[in-house]
Amino acid sequence: MKNQKENKDNSGIRWFVTVFITTFILSITFSFISTNALNNLALVPAILILIAVIFVGILFDIVGVAVTVANEEEFHAKATKKVKGSKTSIHLIKNASKVANFCADVIGDICGVLSGSISALIAMKIGQTLNLSFNIQFILSAIVAAVTVSGKAIGKDIANKESTPIVHTVGIVLNKFSNNKKKEENKSKTKKTKDLVK
Repeated sequence: MKNQKENKDNSGIRWFVTVFITTFILSITFSFISTNALNNLALVPAILILIAVIFVGILFDIVGVAVTVANEEEFHAKATKKVKGSKTSIHLIKNASKVANFCADVIGDICGVLSGSISALIAMKIGQTLNLSFNIQFILSAIVAAVTVSGKAIGKDIANKESTPIVHTVGIVLNKFSNNKKKEENKSKTKKTKDLVK
């Protein structure tokens, strides 16, 4: 009983450290991109990137909600029939709190910060292009916030109604990615073995 409690505590600490490091690295990376690389972009590409960032934030929020409400038993039935992605989907549901935390909080918050930076850049570019005497950043920031919140509200409704197909799709994608990674590792091991034989 004591060992189980210690394992739970250690698992919680490991998850905290993982989230902290992941968020830190992604935040630095995206902040660098938004403050440096995007400065040289024209107005239209910058707007398209902003839309993409908002969409990614909403998409991950949908996944986070879907995992928390999905019925695990449905995937156990799929797993017995050896349906692809079902075992990965079960693993996602068993770790629903961590998945939701990563999707909604880590990715969601990073997308929020990034969309704020990009909207500021777009506001500046629009001001320069149209030679405006006032800053429209607060208007654009309000539009971005409204679109994001509205999109997440619609997304939550979709996630609640279509949780099973959403989680299953994510499971299939992750399963395929995992299989490709295993194939690459096996190829690498085979190559090393051949090189040693030579």
